[in-house]
Order: sequence, then C-alpha cells, then structure tokens
Amino acid sequence: MKFYIGSDHAGFAVKGPVKEMLEKRGHEVVDMGPDSAERVDYPDYAEKVSRAVAADEGSFGILICGTGIGMSIAANKIDGIRAAHCHDYYTAQMARAHNNANILCFGERVSGPGVIESMVEAFCSTPFEGGRHEGRVEKIMALQKSY
Repeated sequence: MKFYIGSDHAGFAVKGPVKEMLEKRGHEVVDMGPDSAERVDYPDYAEKVSRAVAADEGSFGILICGTGIGMSIAANKIDGIRAAHCHDYYTAQMARAHNNANILCFGERVSGPGVIESMVEAFCSTPFEGGRHEGRVEKIMALQKSY
C-alpha cells in the first residue's frame, strides 16, 4: 500500500515512528511534512496529504495533530476524501470496513504508542466490506458533489 503522511507541530513527534512502522510492514510512505516541530497550521498539511491521496487512486493517508479533530475536518473538505478521526483499533477497523476511509486521522496528545500502532495495523489490514456499505459510501460522496 502507498501512504501519504503529514502532521502539524502537535503531531510531529509520532509522525516519524508511524512512518517507520509502515515501512517495516512493506508499505511505501511519502512524507508530506513538516520537517520540524516548529509551529505550523494543520489545514495546510491536511490539504497536501488529501490532495495527494485524491489524485493517487488506491493510495491512503495518515494525518496527525494534537487531537486528530482538526486534521479530519480539514481533510474532509477535499473532494474524494473520507478521512476518519479514530481513537482505537475498533474505530480504525470500522472506518475501513464500513466507510472505506482513505485517510486515518488521530491525535498525538490523546493516543499512546500502543494505541497508535494498533490503529495503524487495523487501518492497513482491514479491507472495505462493500455490500450494504457501498451504497452508503456512495451517498456520502454524493454529498461532496452537491456543493
């Protein structure tokens, strides 16, 4: 799988370990920044990662800020993105299985290393179930097109 990853200053400390975790599992990772923990605005990195995922069919993204909330709100403004703000294994698993999420968002300040690892594992290993969920995801995507 190919992942685009980004953070703001509040998520920078775990971005590197998450990138390493993905690479150890054999995934391709493109780091969209930032390159330091200096203060930056999370919408800028949410946009970079989201536009890359939207343009690269079949790719995924990971966005990290303090809570994951701001990144998920900003990412979901980009057409074609289904960014899920997750906080544990189960929410990451369901984001993929039922919502066909293409970006995982979480917060460094509210998630410990073990939880982060389990969310990334769930997101990477869970396929979209399709079936009854397909029509619902299509309705979500139609909402983006209606505005």
